[in-house]
Amino acid sequence: MKVRITRRDPSIALPARETAGAAGFDLAASADVTIEPGQIVLVPTGLIIRVPEGHFLGIFARSSTPYKRGLVVPNGVGIVDSDYCGPEDEIKVQVLNITKEAVHLKKGDRIAQGIVLKFAVPEWDEGPVDSNASRGGFGSTGA
Repeated sequence: MKVRITRRDPSIALPARETAGAAGFDLAASADVTIEPGQIVLVPTGLIIRVPEGHFLGIFARSSTPYKRGLVVPNGVGIVDSDYCGPEDEIKVQVLNITKEAVHLKKGDRIAQGIVLKFAVPEWDEGPVDSNASRGGFGSTGA
C-alpha cells in the first residue's frame, strides 16, 4: 500500500520498521522537547500523513518507551483519520511523563509506533436485546 507522507523539515527521517516482521513503524520527535513530571505534551513528528480511505493510522506506545523513559500514550491509542491531512495537520504524539523527573527528548528520539489499519463502518440494526443469558456485567469473566 502506498501512503502519501510529507516531511515539514527534510532533515526528519521517514518512519521506519525496525525489522521485517514489525507491524508498526517508529515515529520520532522532530524537535527537542522536555516533559515535566505528570505533564502531558504533544510531541511534534514533523510529518503529515495521508492515510488511505477506509483506513486509519493508529498511534501506539512503543513497548520500551514506558519502561526506559517513563512516557506513555495517555489516551491508550491515538487515531488519525484519512481526512486529517491538510497543510497544518502535522502528526503529534500525546505523551504523559509518569516519572518524578523531567524527561528530555531530542530530535530523532523514537517515541511511539504507528500502524495503518483498515476499518469497517457499521450499519446499525436496532432491535430488542437477544434472549441469550446475561454474563453478569462488567468484569464478569474474572474473579
